[in-house]
Amino acid sequence: MKSVRVYLGDQTLDLLEDDRLVRRYSVSTSRNGPGETNGSYCTPRGEHIIRAKIGAGLPLNTVYVRRRPTGEIYGPELAQAHPGRDWILTRILWLSGCEPGFNRHGSVDTMRRFVYIHGTPDTTELGKPGSIGCIRMRNTELVELFDAVPAGTPVSILEGRAPSV
Repeated sequence: MKSVRVYLGDQTLDLLEDDRLVRRYSVSTSRNGPGETNGSYCTPRGEHIIRAKIGAGLPLNTVYVRRRPTGEIYGPELAQAHPGRDWILTRILWLSGCEPGFNRHGSVDTMRRFVYIHGTPDTTELGKPGSIGCIRMRNTELVELFDAVPAGTPVSILEGRAPSV
């Protein structure tokens, strides 16, 4: 069975199969640190699942607004026209919390907070916090992950560091 672990301590994401490491990716989580509360712009901790997969088959750098492709492809012109925008690109893996009262329901609901694993411009620095709550990945690596995991895949978001390989 496949699963995903995100380690906030070293900004990595591990794809596992039967608890064996398949691939480790560099990511960027929230610049505000970990947290579950709505409006905190923090990355939620704990156990989640991939509730929905959005963007299968669309080109790299497809731009999304409110989980819908805009028809645009991210490039230097768009970057210049919208400086400082938090781009959601290529694919979206929409997360849903599994722990009622911690990351599910009420003011701590990961899915209602629209927390995703999503693509980011190639110029975005990974390996350090920088998002507004989501988990950012390189576009080509996100496509690899997206194709490897079905909806319903467990995702653990942990404060520590990834085990050494």
